[in-house]
Amino acid sequence: MLSGGRNRGDRAITVVDFVNFAAAIITLSALFGYINHRWLGLPHTIGLVLIALLASLATIAVDAVVPALGLKATLAAGLDRIDLDETLMKGMLSLLLFAGALHVDLGELASRKWAIGAMATVGLLLSTAVVGFGTYAVLGLLGLDLSLAYCLVFGALISPTDPVAVLGILKTVTVPPSLEAKIAGESLFNDGVGIVVFTILVTIAAGASAGHGPVTVWQVAELFLVETVGGGLIGFVVGYGAYRVMRTIDEHNLEVLITLALVLLSSALAEAVHASAPIAAVVAGLLIGNHGTRFAMSDKTADHIQKFWSLIDEILNSVLFLIIGFEVLALAFEGRVLAAIAFAVPLVLLARLVGVAVPLFVLRLGESFTRGAVPVLTWGGLRGGISVALALALPLGPAREVILPITYGVVIFSILVQGLTIGPLARRVVR
Repeated sequence: MLSGGRNRGDRAITVVDFVNFAAAIITLSALFGYINHRWLGLPHTIGLVLIALLASLATIAVDAVVPALGLKATLAAGLDRIDLDETLMKGMLSLLLFAGALHVDLGELASRKWAIGAMATVGLLLSTAVVGFGTYAVLGLLGLDLSLAYCLVFGALISPTDPVAVLGILKTVTVPPSLEAKIAGESLFNDGVGIVVFTILVTIAAGASAGHGPVTVWQVAELFLVETVGGGLIGFVVGYGAYRVMRTIDEHNLEVLITLALVLLSSALAEAVHASAPIAAVVAGLLIGNHGTRFAMSDKTADHIQKFWSLIDEILNSVLFLIIGFEVLALAFEGRVLAAIAFAVPLVLLARLVGVAVPLFVLRLGESFTRGAVPVLTWGGLRGGISVALALALPLGPAREVILPITYGVVIFSILVQGLTIGPLARRVVR
């Protein structure tokens, strides 16, 4: 388990702190990226996670041999100050989702809307239930005390596939356009839905722990509608406004700036009214990447916008996955937690299979799907920074101490093992 709760906010982070952190993390991203490109040849994000993880384990080994150096404590303290849940959920995520949505073909997405919608909602809820009840049973056998409510919270945070990881892997895997649309579309939308479900379940679990009254069905429905519909509406309105402005000009630098303002403004508005900023970013990205590219931009502008957001995507991806690799420094695993991780990995995969197969089986009655879609969607449902950030966002306490290391273990397995083998699996089963 964790060696102690993170005590963020003890001292305000100054501009110098931020510059020093940015210098360190960007330098390490470039260095590790070079090592991976030069000698390992792995997909960029997977290579960064692996090298950072190995560097973390080496640091722990050196610290065990020469404890006087205090390397682990120093680096762990630096990670504590990053506040990954705030950095990702309120800083990086909207930018990453917008960048990913720009490249998604809305026509392919619309033609698979029922499959994508079913997997991102019904499938996610099924997965949450399977993981939640399965985790409750397993932890009970291991003697780890975690309420059913918090086990369901774990199910909600580990069920969404990470669009950053998934879209990164899609760049290295060749699959039919119809299947690619399902994978990309689901990963873009189910994280927004997953965050809403997570928020609802945390409210219920925290209320139960504190002895507060139960959350009503109407409160849950209101929160869900405000988050999902509100986020989508904000993304569409602000995105359409940016589209109309871009139609009246042809200045690529200014139009790049408009797209950046669009993401930041839509996210800020969504946060202000407690709607889903990730959903707002996805809707805005789909609008600009499809309708905007066709009708509001010259070829030169479209090229500049695609290159700008590809660069933003690459930089933020590198930073995020490097931090994930280093997060092991902030954790201290005991035997029961390692056993829980060993059980959680196949349980999460089983839940993913249920969340994919059940909706597709029902929809298969009315339409056909690519052969091999279920195994590829199951194994290709990578978990990443969103799950880690949600676990870090849990209130300090015993539940967080159990959930966080298990989440990290599942995420590392997903990125390294599933990420490295999805290509061979896709080539074998997709026809």
